[in-house]
Amino acid sequence: MDLPKGMEIRQSKPTDHSRLIEVMKDWWGGRDLTYMLPRLFLNHFYKTSFVIEENEKLVAFLVGFLSPAEPDEGYIHFAGVDPNHHGKGIGRHLYEHFYRICREHNRTIVKACTSPVNKDSIAFHTHIGFNIKPGNAVLEGVQVTLDYNKPGDPKVLFIKNIG
Repeated sequence: MDLPKGMEIRQSKPTDHSRLIEVMKDWWGGRDLTYMLPRLFLNHFYKTSFVIEENEKLVAFLVGFLSPAEPDEGYIHFAGVDPNHHGKGIGRHLYEHFYRICREHNRTIVKACTSPVNKDSIAFHTHIGFNIKPGNAVLEGVQVTLDYNKPGDPKVLFIKNIG
């Protein structure tokens, strides 16, 4: 799948961190999730993280890494697409790009998670072939794992076999 004309994907750089943080509140409908993306992710995982730009303007990003603990897994920690560009295949393109990196390193499984309030993310992940992992509760009809990062923080966990 090709990107829309005029858009380019590139490997992220540690200096991209401030650009990502700047857009997050707007892209997530006012939710402040910046605490979920500390600078250390781009300092240590920039080679497996990517941005898409159009005329040097940030359009999308994916922050991912190859699991050091699970040798067959890659993990997508955070990904976002400018809401003005939803529905153009940009998110899918980012994920496919990450899958290629995973396959080059003999990774056959990709995992990700989202908040159960992020219905768009749940729909996106299931649409592109991720399965929701069984959790320990159901919220609004969706399997979740309660207290995932901290008490009161349920997450929807995703898994996809890319092997």
